[in-house]
Amino acid sequence: MRVQDDRLTEDFKTAFRDHPAGVAIITADDGGGPAGLTATSVVSVSAEPALLAFSLSVRSSATPRLARARTVVVHLLGTAQLDLAKRFATGGIDRFGGPVGWTRLPTGEPLLLGVDRWLRGGIVHQVAAGDATVMIARVQQVRTGHRNDAPLVYRDRSWYALGDAAVLA
Repeated sequence: MRVQDDRLTEDFKTAFRDHPAGVAIITADDGGGPAGLTATSVVSVSAEPALLAFSLSVRSSATPRLARARTVVVHLLGTAQLDLAKRFATGGIDRFGGPVGWTRLPTGEPLLLGVDRWLRGGIVHQVAAGDATVMIARVQQVRTGHRNDAPLVYRDRSWYALGDAAVLA
């Protein structure tokens, strides 16, 4: 039976590698300093009330800290933030160090400078799901900002710009 499970796992990964997803960085502070990671699992759940969800892999070093946080900031990235996306996807480094510009919101969450679209929310539910934890946040604040670049998309281990040329209808 294990062979079938391994095949199913590989097929599942292959299917989702080919499915493009928007790129975001999730940041939070559980009281031990800023933590964050790059995510392609952010989804809108509800408009009223405003809810979003994302998943945290057990393999990420940032997961325990993000899972303990009461609030998060979800930064929706454009192509100008490709370097940030790569940095926050890299393990074993200080993701907030070096050239990363960041500050804190008046409410305490770490906010990445130069990201014009973000949502701040309070965690209302966590669900253990296989090798991940699904986090649901009630959005408390939104900054839509003006985007001068295309949204950043991830597909099959590559980064893409989702521009107007991609519109089919």
